Amino acid sequence: MSDRIFKIFVDFDGTITKTDVGEAMFLKFGDENKSKAIIQDWIDNKINAKESWQLLCNTIENFNESDFSDFLNSIEVDDTFNNFINYCNKNEFEIRILSDGLDYYINPILGRENLSSLNVFSNRLIFENNKLIPLFPYTDEECDRCANCKRNHVLNFSGDEEYTVYIGDGWSDVCPSQYCDFIFAKNSLLKYCEVNRITYFPFTNFNDVITKLDILKEKKRLKKRHQAELKRKEVYIKG
Repeated sequence: MSDRIFKIFVDFDGTITKTDVGEAMFLKFGDENKSKAIIQDWIDNKINAKESWQLLCNTIENFNESDFSDFLNSIEVDDTFNNFINYCNKNEFEIRILSDGLDYYINPILGRENLSSLNVFSNRLIFENNKLIPLFPYTDEECDRCANCKRNHVLNFSGDEEYTVYIGDGWSDVCPSQYCDFIFAKNSLLKYCEVNRITYFPFTNFNDVITKLDILKEKKRLKKRHQAELKRKEVYIKG
């Protein structure tokens, strides 16, 4: 086992799961056309994530918990994710799930996969008086693009002597990944890294991540990503 300390941060929707559960949820249970328009407005930066969740929740009427349970049962998790958890445990790598999605679907899916012990930081959703109400315990006053500030979790749970690893696929992963030493990217995050010339490793599943981490942890000299170090220092200086 390597003496190096790796802190692992993983997105949920589209990274651990094979589909974006939050998007699929509102397309199925809300007004499909309105939901598509709201999601596009968020991608185009016309509204922030908090606004998008609130608007999406308003598209759902007569929410049926039984139907929702059936919907969750249809959601598939990456076949290699359990293998990755075992790998992290064996190597004593701390792993945290950072999601701009909702605990209302994240927790049941992880429970089904016997992964309830994982540390998860996400937005909350409560069902009250037949209405879905989103709650946001991890917002950042200075940056409201995301409802759950993943960057803050990365900074709060890592130190100067540790190597940070981010694994993601979407728009909410763009900000936090830039503060990490090693980025594993696919889909929108990969495109962003390519366009902005940010160093990343492409991956299709978590076995790809294991293969690369095995190489990184055994390297004689392992450099941190310079741009990530600068961005972390920038935040620390601001306090």
